[in-house]
Amino acid sequence: MRTSLASSQDEVRRHNLAAVLQRLHLGGPVSRSELVALTGLNRSTVGVLVAELAEQGLVVEEPGATGTVGRPSLIVMPQPGSAIVLAFDFRVDRTVGAVIGLGGKTISRVERFRENSESAPDLSVLQLIDMAHELLEEVPEETLWVGTGIGLPGIVNERTGVVSQAPNLGWIDVPFAQMVTDALRKEFGEVPTTVASNDADLGALAEHTRGAAIDSGNVIYVSGEVGIGGGVVLGGALMTGAGGFGGEIGHMIVNPTGAQCRCGSRGCWETVIGRAAVLSCIQDSKSVGDVQDVINSVLAGEVEVQDKLNGVGRWLGIGLVNLINIFNPEVVVLGGHLGQIYPVVADVVNEQISHALRAPREQVRVALPVLGEDSTLIGASESAFASLLARPMEAVGESSTFVTSK
Repeated sequence: MRTSLASSQDEVRRHNLAAVLQRLHLGGPVSRSELVALTGLNRSTVGVLVAELAEQGLVVEEPGATGTVGRPSLIVMPQPGSAIVLAFDFRVDRTVGAVIGLGGKTISRVERFRENSESAPDLSVLQLIDMAHELLEEVPEETLWVGTGIGLPGIVNERTGVVSQAPNLGWIDVPFAQMVTDALRKEFGEVPTTVASNDADLGALAEHTRGAAIDSGNVIYVSGEVGIGGGVVLGGALMTGAGGFGGEIGHMIVNPTGAQCRCGSRGCWETVIGRAAVLSCIQDSKSVGDVQDVINSVLAGEVEVQDKLNGVGRWLGIGLVNLINIFNPEVVVLGGHLGQIYPVVADVVNEQISHALRAPREQVRVALPVLGEDSTLIGASESAFASLLARPMEAVGESSTFVTSK
């Protein structure tokens, strides 16, 4: 009985430690009094938990602002330099990488463009390793390296890190997470496991926890880079499906007689709202590489371009109606080029949304990402921090993975 009681008490303590660290990581510095109110724990318990986290170097306490009666309350702050993750947003045409510290602070960041010929899995790994060297140069040695997170534009088995299919990269059944982990170990010695996920899933996670949908439990994030991806949060949890492949809304068929998609199907949503569809609004689209050029043409009063872009907006709205009716989200976040074009096609999109079922239509709003182009990158960092945030003391105590120079 005593053993069972002790075990139960230990589990409660672990849960409370995780709750406090997660609140500080996502919400930033707060006073002990605020932690008491936010967590529902009593003051003495919060004091003990904060002391434990501070002993491990994960948080620090400093006096708050003066000017009030009595002693200033101590402010508890996460320590960005105590633990870091490597985060990568691996896009079709470029890769963005960053070192993110506990609390979400970006410590270093690099971006590399990539030709189609350089997108083979082995060459892609080499690029990530080269970027990792540059990123880690600004991190002090002996900093706890919690993990590496990568967002990828394809169908990814989150459990194994295998990219089942990435049509816009030409990848099929690529064990990318393991390839990156092996390469990192070769360069840096013992390193934590790499977590690979679908880019839009990570975008949804980031906007739900830190961005446009922070107060909403039911969110759809529609990414727009070259193709179209989707991440769906239901009841506060990411919807992954049986194999982790759920949310591939870009390959929802909206026009069975339409163009063939790179995935092999015909009439996918991606074919009518992807970047190529937007660029085709300008007659000489082969010479246009930037969606902003299309938007500038509309703002300059080019009626033909506006009409064509309205056609893209109409398809965007048609797809959103399906998602609204099926998932009943509170927020739909439009990322990438979809977020760029939305302000100039909003009326067309909203007119289509008006055809959704009344009940879910009245509960939803369309938003632009607060995190901008970094939604996937930040989501990748959050996926890598998950192990530390779930078991802070165990993760620190068991880890032998620290940043080292090589």
